[in-house]
Amino acid sequence: MTGQIEPIRGMNDVLPAESVLWQQLEGTMRDLLVAYGYEEIRVPVVEHTDLFKRAIGEYTDVVEKEMYTFTDHGGDSLTLRPEATAGIVRALISNGLLRGARHKLWCSGPMFRHERPQKGRYRQFYQVDVEAVGFTGPDVDAELIALTARLWRRLGITRVQLQINSLGTADSRRVYRERLVEYFSAHRDRLDEDSRRRLTGNPLRILDSKNPEVQQLVADAPLLTDYLDPESQAHFAALRAALDAMGLQYTVNPRLVRGLDYYSRTVFEWITDALGAQDAVCSGGRYDGLISQLGGDATPAIGFAMGIERVVELLRQQPSQPQPQATDVYVVLNGEQAAIAGGRIVESLRDALPHRRFEMNLGGGNFKAQFRRADRSRAALALIIGEDELARGVAALKPLRLEAGQSECPMTQLPERIEAALKGTDLQE
Repeated sequence: MTGQIEPIRGMNDVLPAESVLWQQLEGTMRDLLVAYGYEEIRVPVVEHTDLFKRAIGEYTDVVEKEMYTFTDHGGDSLTLRPEATAGIVRALISNGLLRGARHKLWCSGPMFRHERPQKGRYRQFYQVDVEAVGFTGPDVDAELIALTARLWRRLGITRVQLQINSLGTADSRRVYRERLVEYFSAHRDRLDEDSRRRLTGNPLRILDSKNPEVQQLVADAPLLTDYLDPESQAHFAALRAALDAMGLQYTVNPRLVRGLDYYSRTVFEWITDALGAQDAVCSGGRYDGLISQLGGDATPAIGFAMGIERVVELLRQQPSQPQPQATDVYVVLNGEQAAIAGGRIVESLRDALPHRRFEMNLGGGNFKAQFRRADRSRAALALIIGEDELARGVAALKPLRLEAGQSECPMTQLPERIEAALKGTDLQE
């Protein structure tokens, strides 16, 4: 079979020119999480399908329509992870890490959902996932939200807004569920096929409908906040008080229910008007019942997931963009013996100056071609090693971004002279 192999629809390449934005986000996020006391955990990309059915909910779009599920050679039903929380919880249970312990964890990597690809929504997409396990009070809810707010400030992102809501406990949602069933049943003829099916399975999912006619019904549906139990009301009031005390602006959105069944009490989303239809860039909430639901000891928890592609798109819209790190020194080699000795010399310089970036000319080429490559590398300095210089135990240094002449330097003094040159001091002896 011949011909060009095309990429799979919805699974995109991240090219070197784009990677600098990813690195900016990932590096900033990693530093912030360390500062807040979170530790990295890495979980498999593939899990048993039943994990996601039990955690996310069988009547969600994710489980019903979007999961990449297959049967392996052993006959097991496996699924590429559509989100990370279920896998992290499974890891805590499998490795016996609960038992009253508290954990602040994060992971990052690819997730998979078979959705219709569009800007900001891909079939393989990347998330940063952050979880605080074993914490009961609204203080950790507020801290997680404050962490995300600090991330936006560090990245210079301003076009985001915070929405919050409370889903209450399972008992309060049960009462609310009955009211929803009564309401939507009275308008059953206006529901689409998906909503009718969810009416008997999980009517809260109808609130997520994207059908315009169903959305009109949703606008007049009962509000969950009217059915919250007293403890959930107190928890939500304490969260709002903490956010107010920190000066964080938010909107209470009583229709915010999140698309996964394991959430309870606090839910939140950071949304933007800069990405078209895909307005959510960071979403999360409490899932106090999930760990016991998956076979672990009853343990409270809260977390969030942040879409890396969507945040990168916001960074791309910034007026100033980070640039790939330039080479410090480009090593020009002239002659067969210089080419042989070049590797040894450059490796010794990398030992002496580990914080500097050296790029050695590879693949031959005359002086003109090598200096063109040096220019494209954006190096500040050229280190020139030829047969004559090698015989005399010297090398030439030539600034590439300043109006300054070429000078010679003994090989033994190269690290000091290169460092001085890169710091802008005089190259001349």
